[in-house]
Amino acid sequence: MQLESHGFSEKRVDARIPVFHRTRAVGPGGQPLSLVIVDLSASGLMARCDVVLPAGSPIQITLPAIGVHSAVVRWSLGGRMGCELDEPISLENYYELLTALAREA
Repeated sequence: MQLESHGFSEKRVDARIPVFHRTRAVGPGGQPLSLVIVDLSASGLMARCDVVLPAGSPIQITLPAIGVHSAVVRWSLGGRMGCELDEPISLENYYELLTALAREA
């Protein structure tokens, strides 16, 4: 079965790096969220979340070493969601983030 036959196309610009990081986020209306980030790039991430948020939902995600970043949920399925950051993380900050995540491992 090919993905093209289902209307899905890969739109990621940056390669994702597998991680495992528990963090907090704030959803629509100030709703507190607990996330486990499972992969990350400078422009987005995939996370596990107990709360199902529809595509288009804005969230504020706390990332180690670099602070809170705004994102938009692009998809949500089976307890996972893909988020696109409103602004890509700068290369310098991205390396700081990856270093902080490596220290946790």
